[in-house]
Amino acid sequence: MEPSFERICGCCTALKPRYKRLVDNIYPANPQDGLVKSEMEKFTFYALSSRPEKLDRIGQYLERKLSADISRHRVEYVFISMDILDQLLVSCHAHSLNLFVESFLKMVQKLLECGDPNMQIKATQSFMKFANVEEDAPSYHRRYDFFVSKFSSLCHNNQQEVEVRRKLRQAGLKGLQGVVRKTISDDLQVNIWEAVHMDKIVPSLLYNMQDQGYSPSSDADDSPREEEEPSHMAEVVFRDLICRASYGNIKSVLSPVLIHLDNHNLWVPNDFAIRVFKIIMFSVQSQHGYLVVQQLLAHVDKHARSDPRIKTCIVTVLYEAVLIAAGNSTGPSVLEVFNNLLRHLRISIDRKSSDEEQRNEEVKFEEVVVNTIGEFANNLPDYQKIEIMMFIMGKFPQFTNEEEIGKLDKQLSVNLLRTLLKVATKYKTVHLSQAFPPEFLHPLLRISLVDDPGMRLIVQEILHTLLDRHGNSQKLRQILIPKDIGSLHLSIKMDSRLDLLFMKKSGMQLYWHILENLQLESNRVDNFEAIYCTMCLLCLEVGQDEVIIELLRLALDIQQMALNNSGLPRTHLCAIHSLVAAFLNLLAQVTNVGSLSHYVLRVLENRELEGKHLLPDFAFNRSNRPHSWSEEETEESYPKNFEVKEAWLFHQERMADCVRSAGLDVTRLSTPFSARPNLGVGSGEGSMTVSDVASINIDFETAVDGSPRILKRGEDITVESLKKMLAEDGSAYKAEEERHRREVVNMFRSAPFEEIVARSEAKSNQFHSKLSEILEMVSVEKLPSEPQSQDMVFPKLFVY
Repeated sequence: MEPSFERICGCCTALKPRYKRLVDNIYPANPQDGLVKSEMEKFTFYALSSRPEKLDRIGQYLERKLSADISRHRVEYVFISMDILDQLLVSCHAHSLNLFVESFLKMVQKLLECGDPNMQIKATQSFMKFANVEEDAPSYHRRYDFFVSKFSSLCHNNQQEVEVRRKLRQAGLKGLQGVVRKTISDDLQVNIWEAVHMDKIVPSLLYNMQDQGYSPSSDADDSPREEEEPSHMAEVVFRDLICRASYGNIKSVLSPVLIHLDNHNLWVPNDFAIRVFKIIMFSVQSQHGYLVVQQLLAHVDKHARSDPRIKTCIVTVLYEAVLIAAGNSTGPSVLEVFNNLLRHLRISIDRKSSDEEQRNEEVKFEEVVVNTIGEFANNLPDYQKIEIMMFIMGKFPQFTNEEEIGKLDKQLSVNLLRTLLKVATKYKTVHLSQAFPPEFLHPLLRISLVDDPGMRLIVQEILHTLLDRHGNSQKLRQILIPKDIGSLHLSIKMDSRLDLLFMKKSGMQLYWHILENLQLESNRVDNFEAIYCTMCLLCLEVGQDEVIIELLRLALDIQQMALNNSGLPRTHLCAIHSLVAAFLNLLAQVTNVGSLSHYVLRVLENRELEGKHLLPDFAFNRSNRPHSWSEEETEESYPKNFEVKEAWLFHQERMADCVRSAGLDVTRLSTPFSARPNLGVGSGEGSMTVSDVASINIDFETAVDGSPRILKRGEDITVESLKKMLAEDGSAYKAEEERHRREVVNMFRSAPFEEIVARSEAKSNQFHSKLSEILEMVSVEKLPSEPQSQDMVFPKLFVY
């Protein structure tokens, strides 16, 4: 009845309802004077003290007046109406706000739909005031779809006037911030994290963060401040959005970020992408950081076949994200992360492009993957780093002997070794037994014997990283013979019994592989220096008495190998002799055995006088070529009649006397490292075959007279051989048996425990293999030619 009554009596103000009269009185005769403050105070008092339903009518009345002013282009009165709404909105109690908000939002929407920039900016300012008002109860019917779309479109405004464009984009960004603040704290309102909203909000923010195309005004006083720039405001809103994201909403923000970077080709170059993800990693809650990493990894999967430059940039962004991630933010599926990166490494290597530029980009991608894996490992606890190294080791192609090692894909193997080295640098060794579990050490030592010198060098560097606990490896990079090792400032600490137990268990394998490494003709100077560093680190880290004796045995064996191995070039032989000299010089001074130091010094003086080619400065040709030797230098520089005099050698007897005087047991010093250590049954190259076992073991048969009869290898048991056994004199067999018995006794007295175990395991392996063959033969012979059916009779009690 009220609207019709108003139309009838519209000219009579006294007949209008009081709230309408109070509203009309606020508007001035001259709109430029602004609203009448005294009347505004009366109206506010009436609105707050009257019944709550009046607010709904007041809002509807103001909405009609605003619509009329907009249609008549009375801009000043439109602004006055919005001022009235703003003050009324701020003054309303929280419990009565819902009655007024619907009308308020309709008026804001009408202003935003206008083409006038000033009205759009005014509407945004009013909406921000509404967003800052806290409400006690949510409104279930309120929707913000229009505001999200409209504010997002304002963020992309491209008007020609720079200042107008800047203000409209500011308005859009502030509006989006207001929508987020208003909706994000209440789950009963619209879900702002839905894709339909995030696909508009996030690209709008990124578009403004990227756009820096605002030229400053010629007058410095008129230029906008940095915080007023749309790029800065967009970054603030973006940070606020990420901070408010919970566990379930992180992906809702990241997905449009990744799509935006894809659609606008913003990965190459990746400066903007790195900046965006740094903002994300610094803003997201620390316990949710690994979700960002997982999203980036999944995005790398989508680009598995893309241009390598794009993949390189994405993984670089991932690397930067991992640098910021906290130690517990790589997620529970750690192995899945590493497996993913290693898979992309393998895919890149398999893509053998004929284009050189494309191949170079793939190499850059592989380097970034290796660095990222290392940074991942840095965020893991130490026990997981060892697991990761064993996991990476499992990615190497399987091989069982040296011949198959040479067939490995060199590029893949090198990258996997570089990855291992990267992870190893992040590990802090406490006990060697923890750093070198057998599942990791044995394959690593087998790889150390490959043909490629570069791969062997990386293996030695991995050993250096894990062996060196006191920062000595950098001081031992070159093979030098200082008269006083104090000038090297080495840190020497040897207190762990666990390390000594580790050397008793695995030391033989290390020594044997070092000896084998030095015999490879493809060695370069850096290979010799790396092996020297490994030997020195063993001496410094585990230099107890027993290990010292083993290292002396190793040095003497290396020297003997150089004397017996005439197949190596003279360059290599001189390098090996100089390596032994430098190592014994360091070992003698570390052990602080004066007689041994004097003896080593005397041999070095003899070489200095007559055999300089057996010293490091000459042998490694540091003046010209630090990493290789040329044939021309070999012919001109080295002695034509190559020989090694007795005075230039280190003798086992003299060294044993020196060490014995210090109270060390030298029983094992005279036993060479003759047998290959067994790296475990079925472990590949280190496991013994039947032919290896046959070369070690001696089978016994019993002669007629009861004396052991030794069968020669390969001898068949025939009637003739048996007649020959009967005709032979038994005393010869007894003498042979006595000789063999003495050999066995001497072996158990002097041979290392590892060699004894290896021989016993070899015998056991041969026994089991022969037993398996016999059982197979028996089972084959017993199999009937045709299957025979037999009736099975059951007792009556079992028949149902």
